[in-house]
Amino acid sequence: MSTEKKRSRASSWRKYGPPLLLISPSVILIGIFVYGLIAANTITSLSDAHTVAQYNGVKETSFVGFENYKFLFGDPDFQHSLINLLLFTVAFLLGTLILGFLWAWLLERPIKGEGFFRSVFLFPMAVSFIASGVVWKWLLNSGTGEQAKGLNRLFQMLGLGFLENSWTANITFGVVAVALPAIWQLSGYVMALFLAGFRGISDDLREAGRVDGASEWQLYKHIIFPQLSAVALSAIIIIGHMALKSFDLIMAVTDQRTYSTKVPAIDMYNYMTSGDYANAAAVGTILLVIVAVMVVPYLIHDAKKRK
Repeated sequence: MSTEKKRSRASSWRKYGPPLLLISPSVILIGIFVYGLIAANTITSLSDAHTVAQYNGVKETSFVGFENYKFLFGDPDFQHSLINLLLFTVAFLLGTLILGFLWAWLLERPIKGEGFFRSVFLFPMAVSFIASGVVWKWLLNSGTGEQAKGLNRLFQMLGLGFLENSWTANITFGVVAVALPAIWQLSGYVMALFLAGFRGISDDLREAGRVDGASEWQLYKHIIFPQLSAVALSAIIIIGHMALKSFDLIMAVTDQRTYSTKVPAIDMYNYMTSGDYANAAAVGTILLVIVAVMVVPYLIHDAKKRK
């Protein structure tokens, strides 16, 4: 090997070697415990692990292809879970975006006690989904009349008995009721995102618009709102993928046996606890694909935008 090539390799190692050594532990761990386990889960979903025969502690499985996926998508219960997931995601997204934006819009204007209100709106984020779920389970009690508790009892006391509801027991929209505590917890986070977006808009742009004769509505429509589109997209991606993976909050408010609030994550839990590992893995893979369809285009768009 020529001296020039040796020098070139030594130079390349000095340039790229230390950074590669620095990130290699993370790359190895992510490769094993993220992508490796994703691959293992996918392989399990293509097997008959739900009919495993055990001999002397050794599990024997066979490859069945996409039979588990055909079973799931043909199962009315799983179809109901997918519909519930869609309803929950839409309600969760709309609720957090609307409330978060309104709170940010109010705080964006100079008001007294802004720090206090900002803390109040953000406080629910500090509470775990399990803890808030226990409280909301009581608030969303489906009892009516003399058995009324929580919100239904409050409506009775205020003379608003017509607002009493079966909440999570409602077969069609029960899962939308579960979105209420989720909206309560995450609206403050969306508010923080939008508030940062508002504060990132230069005052010079606002003044220039006013000098040109723009009304406040025109100012927001043509100057402020367009610059908040990136913030809105980020909020949709973050809240959307959290909604798709929701499990602990729904389990805390109801339980895995409640048909009206069943979502795919709960189906996965039920399959696992019953020993049906293949269908549990298939549900997990389906959720992964749904999240990827939502997140990957955003990551690609963001990467192109940075170039």
